[in-house]
Amino acid sequence: MAHFPETPGMTGVLRPLRLEGDILDVEVEGEIPSQLNGTFHRVHPDAQFPPRFEDDQFFNGDGMISLFRFRGGKVDFRQRYAQTDKWKVEHTAGKALFGAYRNPLTDDESVQGMIRGTANTNVMVHGGKLYAMKEDSPCLIMDPLTLETKGYSDFGGKIKSQTFGAHGKIDPVTGNFCNLGYASTGLLTTDCSYFEIDPAGNLLFETEFQVPYYCMMHDYGLTENYALFHIVPSTSNWDRLKAGLPHFGFDTTLPVWLGALPRGPGVTNKDMRWFKAPKTIFASHVMNAFEDGSKLHFDTPQAENNSFPFFPDIHGAPFDAVAARPYLHRWTVDLGSNSETFAGVEKLTDWIDEFPRVDERYVGQPYRHGWALVMDPEMPMDFLRGRASGFKMNRIGHFDHATGKQDSWWAGSEAIIQEPCFVPRTPDAPEGDGYILALVDNLITNYSDLVILDALRLEEGPVARIKLPIRLRSGLHGNWADESKLALAA
Repeated sequence: MAHFPETPGMTGVLRPLRLEGDILDVEVEGEIPSQLNGTFHRVHPDAQFPPRFEDDQFFNGDGMISLFRFRGGKVDFRQRYAQTDKWKVEHTAGKALFGAYRNPLTDDESVQGMIRGTANTNVMVHGGKLYAMKEDSPCLIMDPLTLETKGYSDFGGKIKSQTFGAHGKIDPVTGNFCNLGYASTGLLTTDCSYFEIDPAGNLLFETEFQVPYYCMMHDYGLTENYALFHIVPSTSNWDRLKAGLPHFGFDTTLPVWLGALPRGPGVTNKDMRWFKAPKTIFASHVMNAFEDGSKLHFDTPQAENNSFPFFPDIHGAPFDAVAARPYLHRWTVDLGSNSETFAGVEKLTDWIDEFPRVDERYVGQPYRHGWALVMDPEMPMDFLRGRASGFKMNRIGHFDHATGKQDSWWAGSEAIIQEPCFVPRTPDAPEGDGYILALVDNLITNYSDLVILDALRLEEGPVARIKLPIRLRSGLHGNWADESKLALAA
């Protein structure tokens, strides 16, 4: 009989949902803009069975893919598990066989050596296929409309990396899907790969490189000519895994680096340029990066110390919830300089913000508009707990980098918000002219709405709410695909 542990990661807002199904013509409050025709895919971790260990991480759950299909002013909803190798063997056994997060030493003997991926972190449509991604494993291919799982892909046997990062980016100029793999030759290694996949789904090239030390490389930056990798000391080693500690721990004694790797075939590890940050800080997601002459700008929410309470300080320092608060910063390095240190670090906002997004047509380019989730502790909150991180993201914020203007929408005292996603009003609309999609979880009524806001008029509130009769579990990432990108799938 299934029984989930009474732990913070498995109760309350993080209670597993485990629900697959379809809802045709979901209830809508307001009017869905006629320009919205396409799909919004997002994913959340949702353990199929109770975990082998009570203190298991929230995000060690199996990937549950949600699909909102927009057509003619209506929305259909579909939700299915990503049927990874792990999901299939546990589904047959009727119980969990894989152990702790990224610790194969804790697995049942029957699954030793199998791919442990959960495909629970991000989903993107490319080349008519849905890429379901988890950074410790290969890319899982799914049908973007039926959500049928096709299986893991090595892209015709061409890709060497054993891992496929969760934050792939589509270059708006070339249409290439650009991504990295870290620990690419095996768990805890410093081997990495950067690769690009063309619009038809063919691997173009793969560049292998080394990082200064093993760490979580959850996201990265892309510019017109470079891939930028930030090395932040959420690190690990075999001693931690043998001791049964959380996979990652934060090491404040290690430096932070930003690596600039030229994009293209024929590049090697020798072409990488490393720049050292002025101090050790925490950073995870990337809003955008771009070139300015010989300078590279890299925009990321930065915290003074570790933002992940579930990956504690390796030296035993207590978690500091104030020092964990991230604020959008701009890191700048100068390729024209002989210096190996940052050219500058600029704080861009006083908002506590994370899950940054841009108009994807400007990825890697100079840009004006950005959006993010914001925690406003001054507003009333009728609930005690937020995300697994502890952050209570109750606003969606908009940054205008050209004017410095900021505007936002507050979700109310009962709600927290999941990652926003920008959708252009039309393919050729000016930058930022479009809509923001975001799931809003009402923690009192226990329902989730997908809200649609005018991206440059957030304060006016939702133009429409797609009202689910359930609450979706806290998700990680999601993306929009215009109807034209679905033609290959159909």
